[in-house]
Amino acid sequence: MADDLETYVKQPPLRSKAFFSLVDATADLVGLSEKYWHAKGMNGARIRLLVEIAKHGDSILPSRLAACIGVTKANISLLLAPLETDGLIHRAPHPKDGRKSVISLTEAGKQLLFEHLPGNRQIIAEGLRGLEEQELHQLIFLLEKIRQSVR
Repeated sequence: MADDLETYVKQPPLRSKAFFSLVDATADLVGLSEKYWHAKGMNGARIRLLVEIAKHGDSILPSRLAACIGVTKANISLLLAPLETDGLIHRAPHPKDGRKSVISLTEAGKQLLFEHLPGNRQIIAEGLRGLEEQELHQLIFLLEKIRQSVR
């Protein structure tokens, strides 16, 4: 049993090795991004929520936002509460279904993204500086291929 475990730990199968390389590289890039946001007194997870709202035309249903970031509908309310308290988002009743609400960016939320996303994107670009443009396109292609295979 110990020999089998050692094989998987020290010499994992190729697909496992690829998986952990992807996880490690992602963690390193996320770490760069988080360091940037923390230096600005912000939280990267909250910024991700704001970016997702912006991607959807500045308004989105909480359930759709939860699906986009991979959390439960129950958790999305907990994640949105501090953004609302900080005046970065606004909740409004859905125009056609009063049981639902719509989340939108406030002007302060838009301004925060406008001021800080370029700097964050530069940090990420620096983290990927070891790849040529063709390699970046290939990486995107391969990552999308992985995403399609796990859906």
